[in-house]
Amino acid sequence: MDQKYPVYPYIGTTQRVVRTPITFPPQHQNRQPGLEWVMHPRPIFDYPGYIGSNKLKGRVAIITGGDSGIGRAVAAAFAKEGANLTIMYLDEHRDANETKQYVEALGARCLLLSGDLKNPNTSSEAVEQTIKTYGRLDIIVNNAAVQPYTNSIVEISNEQLEDTFRTNVFPLFYMTKAALPYLRQGSSIINTASRVAYEGEKSVIDYAASKGAVVSFTRTMAMSLVDKGIRVNGVAPGPAWTPLTVSTYPAEHQLTFGADLPMGRAAQPFEIAPAYVYLASNESAYVTGQVLHVNGGKIRYT
Repeated sequence: MDQKYPVYPYIGTTQRVVRTPITFPPQHQNRQPGLEWVMHPRPIFDYPGYIGSNKLKGRVAIITGGDSGIGRAVAAAFAKEGANLTIMYLDEHRDANETKQYVEALGARCLLLSGDLKNPNTSSEAVEQTIKTYGRLDIIVNNAAVQPYTNSIVEISNEQLEDTFRTNVFPLFYMTKAALPYLRQGSSIINTASRVAYEGEKSVIDYAASKGAVVSFTRTMAMSLVDKGIRVNGVAPGPAWTPLTVSTYPAEHQLTFGADLPMGRAAQPFEIAPAYVYLASNESAYVTGQVLHVNGGKIRYT
């Protein structure tokens, strides 16, 4: 993992060490949610020292946006824990196929489904294909999102605002409604929120507002489904090195990305994925309606 810029030996032993970059070279992609295979350096989505212990053995998970970024890291972690997967993505076919090959090498089965989650039929079809393939459904990870960059609210067109909420919020309703007939006691729904839902961010105004809606949806659905034994929680990542980052911010932003955090750097996706494993597993059986903050040391949230 050696780079031409500072690295920080973050985790592992002398046999298994992951060196995570502190800074990143300038880069920007003109499409969202972005492509992982063209990023430099590539995000670190798996830690070889993480050995699964069958926490999710025999379970089946749908992961939206599972082709890259945090979704890919969650897919790898779930595969190590024994889950079989349905990975949903828009049209990033190369990234999706890389993820499929990786998780299958870990011993998991992986169904890839390409489609636009803004269409409610996409969620219904994904659930149907998952049941047809695996015969069950236990875990939903609502992770797909867009994050437009703006300098002012006056720059946000009505079309952009609607697209942001139809991508980041509406599919949580569509997927939950489609999956609910098949979920059972012990099932888990996990929604990807964001630190900006709590502290705001002036350069991603509509994204931050949509993630606030994700937090409210998480808490409300937890109350709604608790009697069915279905838990609903969220994860609020801080800055993370993902395709969404390089497709959102100007190229020079990457030079200082994450530097304002107490830990002094952005997260790699593999550092966020264990929170999803915890919330999906029986180890969190008494946890619902909560949002875990994996954010490099920001501690003022409630």
